[in-house]
Amino acid sequence: MAERILILGPSWVGDMVLAHSLFQSLKARRPDAHVAVAAPGWTLPLLARMPEVDEAIGLPFRHGELALGERIRFGRSLRGKHFTQAILLVNSLKSAILPIAADIPRRTGFLGEFRYGLLNDIRPLDKAALPRTVDRFVALGLETDEVLPAVLPQPCLHADSASALATMQKLGIARPEAPVLALCPGAEYGPAKRWPEAYYAEVANQMLSRGWQVWLFGSEKDTPVTANINRLTQERCRDLSGKTSLGEAIDLMSLASAVVSNDSGLMHVAAALQLPLVAIYGSSDPSHTPPMSDKARVLSLNLSCSPCFKRECPLGHLRCLRDIAPERIIENLPSSGGIRSL
Repeated sequence: MAERILILGPSWVGDMVLAHSLFQSLKARRPDAHVAVAAPGWTLPLLARMPEVDEAIGLPFRHGELALGERIRFGRSLRGKHFTQAILLVNSLKSAILPIAADIPRRTGFLGEFRYGLLNDIRPLDKAALPRTVDRFVALGLETDEVLPAVLPQPCLHADSASALATMQKLGIARPEAPVLALCPGAEYGPAKRWPEAYYAEVANQMLSRGWQVWLFGSEKDTPVTANINRLTQERCRDLSGKTSLGEAIDLMSLASAVVSNDSGLMHVAAALQLPLVAIYGSSDPSHTPPMSDKARVLSLNLSCSPCFKRECPLGHLRCLRDIAPERIIENLPSSGGIRSL
């Protein structure tokens, strides 16, 4: 009987992108296994662009709520799928309720939040041996005595060209006749991960003067940021913030010739699309959640006060980002770029 693996996926877009390394590793090692991923509904467009995922299951729970009864009922509803193993990529107590309610015989995860009894394949988390999030995800797909491979598969999203074309038609965007620079100036975590808007505008202005187009990406929460950047470029950018779903943003971004991004979910999307990428890190640690792409360039100053992992700069100066000049970004972008076709 073929294995049927249920993976309890993360809630953050960036972490779900990194989880693709696990999905690829599982399929490479167990090609006949059925890989299902259960995760919040907003992550499903990512899973739809990962061929190794055989089944995506949207979880109905609100972020952060225990919803014990609802989790038990939902878990029981999965019993007919006859999963043989559950792999938990989140370390919370509530995440371990669903697999045991689903009567999954092998339940794998790191020790956390008193999960004894709920998990029966408990792994100690050695942060020194597994420094990166992607290392920890892939390790859970190995047997307990196996060593993490030296080289991990890189996340690779398969964009939908038909969706990109339909989205362009919906938004009134013509087929690009010049290279497109995608800017991702948002970061849901907080201001300490956001490179200054004026700096983004300076990069945009310089690339516009070279004949490039500039598209601004982000969620509805990022619209004040992207609107200000566009204002500083005399409205010469295409502001897509809040106008696309996640899936549409992925497909449109695949048309970019280069991307500049804060450490955010969209940064990991750009890396997984294998686009030339400049990733800017402030309060976060590029050694913990780096973009998994050979085409990515990471800019981080490694000041004595960073990474601090704070949402706002505790010292009030935000030098970890303000001291990264726009010229540093420009010199790491392609001097010329071809137009990516649909």
